[in-house]
Amino acid sequence: MISEGRAPGTGHRTGHLAASIGRRSLAAMAAWLVERRLTQVSSRLKDLRDELSMIDEQLDVFSDDADNADIRALVSETPGAAFEANDARKHRDAMQKHRAHVVEKIAELEQRQDDLLDQLSS
Repeated sequence: MISEGRAPGTGHRTGHLAASIGRRSLAAMAAWLVERRLTQVSSRLKDLRDELSMIDEQLDVFSDDADNADIRALVSETPGAAFEANDARKHRDAMQKHRAHVVEKIAELEQRQDDLLDQLSS
């Protein structure tokens, strides 16, 4: 249905069709982008969880070393043993801080993942 004075293809119905196609294309592109971000977040989460596992193993070793160094420092009562114990505690504390940072980052990414899943389902 083309009205007088309008060029072919610019009729009222054609405009609605183009707008409808545009909205669907935009929605498909938005969904693709959300899926891509979701894939990236999932990959990063996997990497961080693997890192957390390694950190936990290292933290166990550092904690054991710090405990043993504390006992040696108490038994020997020498400045060198006290220095070693202090150094071992510093390593353990640094690893605990790193672990806390990774756990915090995992929580942030899990929240981001939930948000992206909500966007995808709506």
